[in-house]
Amino acid sequence: MTVVTGRAERAELEGGARRLILDHAARLLRSNGYHQTSLREIAEAVGIRKASLYYHFRSKEEIVEAVVNDGVRLVHDAVLAALGAAGKATARERLKAAIAAHLAALHGHSDYTCASIKVFSFGENPTPESVRSIRRAYDDLWRALIDELASAGVLTPGIAPEHLRLFLLGAMNGSVDWYREGRFDIAQLAGELATLVATKDMIRTS
Repeated sequence: MTVVTGRAERAELEGGARRLILDHAARLLRSNGYHQTSLREIAEAVGIRKASLYYHFRSKEEIVEAVVNDGVRLVHDAVLAALGAAGKATARERLKAAIAAHLAALHGHSDYTCASIKVFSFGENPTPESVRSIRRAYDDLWRALIDELASAGVLTPGIAPEHLRLFLLGAMNGSVDWYREGRFDIAQLAGELATLVATKDMIRTS
């Protein structure tokens, strides 16, 4: 009997194959970096021929671009959701929620997020515009949050807001080198990092 696969089913199968390729590529990129990860290694990890990769991606650079972008999106979406859930909480509580969400996504999707951090430079190739654009959007989210803290008057005094943003993102992303699940509590880490950036919320009286 001949089974006819519909367009939607074919798209689902192709999407599943594409995700499988990216999952294995992310793991290899995280472990080996940009230069030491080849298309042949990715194909072998997936269990397909190298030529079959070209059905889904035009080049190694396109695979790396997708992995890096997915890594940033996973964290960006988590932080947006956390800020949305925090609603009109105090500026410092919103900061803690954003930090906790960043850390949880960073370590919950570690192949993609660590690969994104490790291979962002794309070796000797120019960084794709999509990568720069997605990274800028996430940086802008944190700039807005730091501005919110500044407006609330709770930033650690004497330090430029942009320096605080760079310090905070660097500290969070640097945790990939030492964080171990079960050894550290993300909520506690979020509170401690927030304390370094922001003083206690000011009490306003009418």
